[in-house]
Amino acid sequence: MSIPADKFLDAEIVERKDFTEDLWMVRVAPAGECSFVAGQYATLAVDHNGKRIERAYSIVSSPYENELEFFIELVPGGQLTPLLYELRHGHRVLMRKAMKGRFTLDLKTGRTRHLMLSTVTGIAPFVSFVRTLYKDWKNGGMPAPLQLYILQGASRSSEFGYDTELERFAAEVPWLKYVPTVSRPWEDPAWQKETGRVEDLIRKYADLWGCSPADTSVYLCGHPEMIESGLGIFKRRRFPKESLQQEVYWIPPKQHTLKLPT
Repeated sequence: MSIPADKFLDAEIVERKDFTEDLWMVRVAPAGECSFVAGQYATLAVDHNGKRIERAYSIVSSPYENELEFFIELVPGGQLTPLLYELRHGHRVLMRKAMKGRFTLDLKTGRTRHLMLSTVTGIAPFVSFVRTLYKDWKNGGMPAPLQLYILQGASRSSEFGYDTELERFAAEVPWLKYVPTVSRPWEDPAWQKETGRVEDLIRKYADLWGCSPADTSVYLCGHPEMIESGLGIFKRRRFPKESLQQEVYWIPPKQHTLKLPT
């Protein structure tokens, strides 16, 4: 079924920054108005060989910014990311006009602590949260008395992308803590900060930051195995289901079990 052309906006790439061989940031200027809430996603598309290939990406930028920013990982053999990877400043992509998603900041339940866990590109919606709240805070208009705590995991420190920005925010504002952790420190000998997988550090930092089931909303974004493990830990710590949000970036293939003859 063809997709109506009026569902899309043309968007020009105005900035690109490569972090590693397969991780990069891109900012696009849409040729038209688009509105979103921090934590939502946009759908990017490229026409290739007579087909329109599209995929959803969490928005890094704040709704206060005029351009949309994305943190993208190259998927070998993927349909869209190899095409996006070839695009540079001045190239154009298509973007659906409607921004969607429910992975937004919980401002209704009255929970004041917000514990956020991510792997690599899963940091995108959390950067959007921080940028948005920072703007509100500078203008004296924080939506509620909030404390944000972010744990971000990567194999190596080069994969964080936004650690310098988040550390700068955390050093300035009283409502943000940010901890990056490397799971392969033997491949990153200069790294002197936290080590281990995100899920290995949940108990340590949830206790250190005083994140209890009664006053904490939890957000997990990125690798499905981290999310599955993290959800299990929070459920065992008696966090209610309604306090847990997840944004899974891809679905792992089902494992086939070999049945032995009986």
